Amino acid sequence: MAQITIYTTSTCPYCIRAKALLEKKKLEFTEISVDGDPKLRSELAERTGRSSVPQVFIGESHVGGCDDLYELHYDGKLEQLIADHAQ
Repeated sequence: MAQITIYTTSTCPYCIRAKALLEKKKLEFTEISVDGDPKLRSELAERTGRSSVPQVFIGESHVGGCDDLYELHYDGKLEQLIADHAQ
């Protein structure tokens, strides 16, 4: 299974929605909360060029945010992306 990482904050409705999709699809993921951690927020911005959350990675590929994740799902491309990054 591909490693899925999601950067979140606890009160972000888009983070909650993105995690709900992953959970619904029974996909395991690592959640990295950037709540109150300027260093993690800075690392996120360096890694993605974005400071907003959620930010989702499948393997080392940056998927984007919640809307991007749902777009992959609705287009039927999420499973293929995960399969392509399976170890």
